[in-house]
Amino acid sequence: MLRFGTAGLRGPLRDGPDGMNVTTVTRATAGIVDWLRGRCLGGGAVVVGRDARHGSAEFATATAEIFAAAGFPVTLLARPLPTPVVAYAVRELGAVAGVQITASHNPATDNGYKVYLDGGSQLIAPADREIERCIEKVTEPVDRAPVGPASDDMVRRYLRRVAELPALIGGPGERADIRIALTPLHGVGGDLAVEALTAAGYADIHVVDEQFEPDPGFPTVAFPNPEEPGATDLLLALATRVGADVAIALDPDADRCAVGVPRPDGTWRMLRGDETGVLLGDCVLRTAAADALVATTIVSSRLLSKLAPARGGRYAETLTGFKWLARAGDGLVYAYEEAIGHCVDPAKVRDKDGISAAVLVADLVARLKAADRTLTGELDDYAVEFGLHAGDQVALRLASAADAAAVVERLRANPPDEIAGEPVKYTDQLQVRGRMRTDALIFEGASSRVVVRPSGTEPKLKCYLEVVEPVGSHAGLPAARTAARVRLSALRDFCLTL
Repeated sequence: MLRFGTAGLRGPLRDGPDGMNVTTVTRATAGIVDWLRGRCLGGGAVVVGRDARHGSAEFATATAEIFAAAGFPVTLLARPLPTPVVAYAVRELGAVAGVQITASHNPATDNGYKVYLDGGSQLIAPADREIERCIEKVTEPVDRAPVGPASDDMVRRYLRRVAELPALIGGPGERADIRIALTPLHGVGGDLAVEALTAAGYADIHVVDEQFEPDPGFPTVAFPNPEEPGATDLLLALATRVGADVAIALDPDADRCAVGVPRPDGTWRMLRGDETGVLLGDCVLRTAAADALVATTIVSSRLLSKLAPARGGRYAETLTGFKWLARAGDGLVYAYEEAIGHCVDPAKVRDKDGISAAVLVADLVARLKAADRTLTGELDDYAVEFGLHAGDQVALRLASAADAAAVVERLRANPPDEIAGEPVKYTDQLQVRGRMRTDALIFEGASSRVVVRPSGTEPKLKCYLEVVEPVGSHAGLPAARTAARVRLSALRDFCLTL
């Protein structure tokens, strides 16, 4: 049987209990119904949404009709929509649960079932295991009752909130006109991203036509993930052609946002999630109340931990995933993970949200352009202020999740005492008590860091790398970047031998 992983179920579209199909969705929904009733939440409001993948419409209808037959008032979103709309709606309506049918940026052969609980945050342990036990007990036929689609009112409310973010977070000041290149990678975020950006005052938007309409086959990309090599080639070609100021890529369910920037020579590159993360973190902190909290994860750059206190804020670190980041602590105003996930408005959306992140990125670019500055210039300033933090990632695709876990076990049994010639301290996160316990190994040197863990959603071993080079002035940046590249290459070589 498919098990609850990152906030729900995800797997290949196929028959049987180990695949995503109507029977799997039916049993999962019936299990959640029983779990909610066991906590005296029967009859509470429920939100159901979907993306445009194969099977999503059928799975969403089944989910909504099972909740309705069990006596839960259901808001069934009327069309394929981004995942953060469901997270927003659960919080806005005070719903006891929400379900989004999506496999996010997985291949076209997959689908999934993402669960939100009251407050609009993803479910966490022990609720996931408790729900699994309820699912295992589902043996009788499950009733269904017709559910009509909801109006677009919730979508309009979400868009109004996103359009307000530049004023709420960016604050006053001059904004220059900017040109934006955008792709939703065949997903469901295109129309809403254009509407949100336009409502926020950024109407000069050029889209990748070949990727704009939802297409569950994702025909122009090998993997529909902006982080994958080649996935943003059409976007960057468009940005070059139209002379854009910034390029924005959303993943298929639009909860992630990747940012492309021009180099001085006119070519383009995609920012790493850590780079966008610290840019948005600084943006939020500059107008936030004193002692506001920002957060990221154990696999992300350490740069935010240095910037936050320098801007009068607090910093927290969690395990990977927004089910943890959304619960980082009181006063949370911003959270990000290196996998291009950004939560810029936790008061309203307690999850990553690519649409709101795109609007805030556009606003930041517009304000910087008015001051004759750029995103890369800001990153250079951070390097001088806090040291150059250079990162990379090695993802080893294996035959199965078990193979990835086996590699970690071998490394755990015989951990190195130095990596790339630098002595390292070793932390086994399985030995840590409480919420920070997870299957990950951390190796830290005086100015380098390697985190190794099996993926939670794919048969991959993931290695997260970072080196820090001191920089005395802007003139020292080229030499620091060269040194960082050499050191990162040595760390990559270590990971490739695992």
